[in-house]
Amino acid sequence: MVLKIWRYVRRNPNLLFGLILLLILLVFSIVGRFVVDVSNADPLSVSPEKPPSWLYPFGTDSQGRDLLAVMVAGTPLTLRIGVIAGVIGLMVGTTLGFIAAFYGGTVDAVIRTIIDISLTVPGLLVLIIAAVFLKQGLTVDQMALIVALLAWRWPARTVRAQVLTMRGRAWVQVAQMSGVGGFKIIFFELMPNLLPYLAAALVGAIASAILASIGLEALGLGPVDSPTLGMTIYWVIYYAALLHGFWWWWVPPIAIITILFVGLFNVAAGLDEIANPRLRKTV
Repeated sequence: MVLKIWRYVRRNPNLLFGLILLLILLVFSIVGRFVVDVSNADPLSVSPEKPPSWLYPFGTDSQGRDLLAVMVAGTPLTLRIGVIAGVIGLMVGTTLGFIAAFYGGTVDAVIRTIIDISLTVPGLLVLIIAAVFLKQGLTVDQMALIVALLAWRWPARTVRAQVLTMRGRAWVQVAQMSGVGGFKIIFFELMPNLLPYLAAALVGAIASAILASIGLEALGLGPVDSPTLGMTIYWVIYYAALLHGFWWWWVPPIAIITILFVGLFNVAAGLDEIANPRLRKTV
């Protein structure tokens, strides 16, 4: 079974390339903690504004932080925000989508209306208001919850559309006529058929959540005391690192963000190939 999966992954270049990029970031974060003193990610830990050197490979910033330590400590924090917000958003969206599409009628009308209205609301504005309201002492987990406020909208709409196409199929009708309960049909008949699609949707939700969190943090509405990638970008803007020529300050977070999003995009594309029969390849 493992060999079969490996053969398929090798024949799915998007999935393989994406997994390699994410694995590189994972190794960087784990191994880095054994090589780098992450306490140097705190302000006033080292000499400020030092260019890259043997002692500080990524240089230091105006706050007196070792940027290599900041990247090692901040990469998993940014991933944590994306994973928490993405999982919550997908769970809520999937639940609403399944209930609306399967039961139909008034339930579907109410949930569909809520989804449609929420999609017309500017997401960034809502997130900014929520972040400003909770700005004092904001933590990484609170940041994830703020981003999760609107992370359910698109999963709810797309899952509902998928379930609507499956609800009228013969095997679902047979299960209903056999007296199987609605929740059993959802969990044991519909859900397994949507697992590849839900996996791809989860990766997309995580990427969207990370993007939203970085945008909020770059505006200064994130966890100020945490060395996330978005807050690093905020300090780059705050101290005008570009104008002062501190290129080593903004290159590492931009590079890691690029690797992260390219990796997530390719993993999502690879999983979409599994979920979409038209793109699926035989092993």
